[in-house]
Amino acid sequence: MRGGSLGKMAAAGRRPRFGAAPLLLLGLLATLPPALAKRSLVKIITDNNWRDILQGEWMVEFYAPWCPACQHLQSEWNEFAEWSDDLGVNVAKVDVTEQPGLSGRFIITALPTIYHCKDGEFRKYQGPRMKNDFIDFIDGKKWETIEPMYSWLRPSSFLMTSMSALFQLSMWIRHCHNYFTEVIGIPVWGSYGIFALITLFSGLALGLILVFVADCVLPSRRYRHQPHCSQKKVPPTKGMKPKDELFQEEDDETEDDLCSQAKESNRNAFEKAVLKDCGDYLQDAVRKRATEYTNRAGDS
Repeated sequence: MRGGSLGKMAAAGRRPRFGAAPLLLLGLLATLPPALAKRSLVKIITDNNWRDILQGEWMVEFYAPWCPACQHLQSEWNEFAEWSDDLGVNVAKVDVTEQPGLSGRFIITALPTIYHCKDGEFRKYQGPRMKNDFIDFIDGKKWETIEPMYSWLRPSSFLMTSMSALFQLSMWIRHCHNYFTEVIGIPVWGSYGIFALITLFSGLALGLILVFVADCVLPSRRYRHQPHCSQKKVPPTKGMKPKDELFQEEDDETEDDLCSQAKESNRNAFEKAVLKDCGDYLQDAVRKRATEYTNRAGDS
């Protein structure tokens, strides 16, 4: 009967009437937003939380939104992140355009770049970039065949921290340059002139500070102590004549060398004088004994 009534109403050109409740339900369903995509399991790493990757096992991707290769990798990377709980690994990514400090800290020279981190030891992943390859790399522990980075190249080292600060400074300078030229309206050459003056005065200030610190740590001797050579006079002996040429100064020798040469000359001259006196004394003694012996022989 009901089907026949609906057929008669359709034949008569009238539409079937429904109740108010079904129409209200259909209106609410129409106003609902489309189904939300599944929440991504890929973690976002920034300058504030990057130390979290120093503990546990991580796979970190460095990318840029404008990079075609990075865009092609995103789907595979998101699918790999769905296996993170089963593999016991954290899957993360870093936008180098928003985090220039991390770009310098990890020495990112190509995009995309993937690092494997296990308890603070970093290894660069250089294999295929498919989901199954990433899973096999973690599950099969293929990362053990890769040598970890040297300690002085690790992101937490002093060198890489300085590199990160340098990259952040360069990005800050770029923002200042854009602000001067686009917001204030200063010409490009004017912006360069401002940075040149800042660099000049900061260099002068740093030089003065370094000179002050060096002078405090290692003070310079304003008055150098002049050594004096105490030359002892050789007592006059028989047949000894002064030799002025032994004490002549030479322009190409230092004062210490002259003093040592003078002392050596005095010692040699003194030894020669003593030997000569001893020889004269022996000769006189021999003559005296010979004379006495001759006199005694004549008396006898």
